[in-house]
Amino acid sequence: MLSNMKILGIDIETSPNTGYFWALFKQNIQLNHLIDTSRVMCFSAMWFGTSSPLEDYIQFESEYPRRHDVMIRRAWKLLNDADVIVHFNGTSFDLPKLNVEFIKVGMPPPSPYQQVDLLKVARQQFRFTSNKMDHLLDVLGLGHKVRHSGFTMWKDCMERPTKETWAMMQKYNMGDIVGLELLYYRMLPWIKMHPNHALFQEDGENPIVPLCPNCGTYPAGNELTCFACRARFRRARARAMAYSQCANCHTPIVGEGRTRRKCGPCAEKDRTRQRKNAVHTQKEQQNAQENQAKIA
Repeated sequence: MLSNMKILGIDIETSPNTGYFWALFKQNIQLNHLIDTSRVMCFSAMWFGTSSPLEDYIQFESEYPRRHDVMIRRAWKLLNDADVIVHFNGTSFDLPKLNVEFIKVGMPPPSPYQQVDLLKVARQQFRFTSNKMDHLLDVLGLGHKVRHSGFTMWKDCMERPTKETWAMMQKYNMGDIVGLELLYYRMLPWIKMHPNHALFQEDGENPIVPLCPNCGTYPAGNELTCFACRARFRRARARAMAYSQCANCHTPIVGEGRTRRKCGPCAEKDRTRQRKNAVHTQKEQQNAQENQAKIA
């Protein structure tokens, strides 16, 4: 990867709401029945694109044995340093949950970042039998999520927090990050709205060579496949024009000193505008000739 884009994968685990209730089915629990609301118990995160062993780069933070606010501040620091956040259903769950924790401890929003939600990619691009992460990993031959004891694991971490009870939670949470990274690189060619790596090129890089917008590598040749994300590229013209286009998502990749070709709708608008200008010019010339004839 030849860009400076910092891609962070993150996954959180939360505690359930606790409260008083009278029955087990179709209950409307009032706010004054709550004992405690849900909170972020732990999170795992990893910078994607590292070349070292996977486990060495997964960062796990929890409220045990540290204070809860220390864990939240470390999560804020990671999000603040990231350019892109990769998650699974994080748009509607993980990141809003973290934002609640940030404002509760009096922290400002992290620096702006872009998001890649793999659940949205699965729903928009495919029609799997189920869009759960465990099913996607299984169908794509990428393994499974870490098996655990179910709700008992969360209950033990809340009521009897020890190294043993939290060890299983850590293994489960870190396993989700492993699956997230595997799923991200498998789906990478299918992500249409991926943030463009070309905007994060290192200073001094040769801008003439086309850069894959999805994975940030330099392909080569006239008809080729990007070895990192398998997105196909096609050199549309000779090197004098040097216009490249991703055959997968049709994203133009244009280097320094080249003219960016317009898409079909924009080109049609230009042609329509030119035709209108030509008609208007012709009418003006006819009016001028008629006025001259009247004067004569």
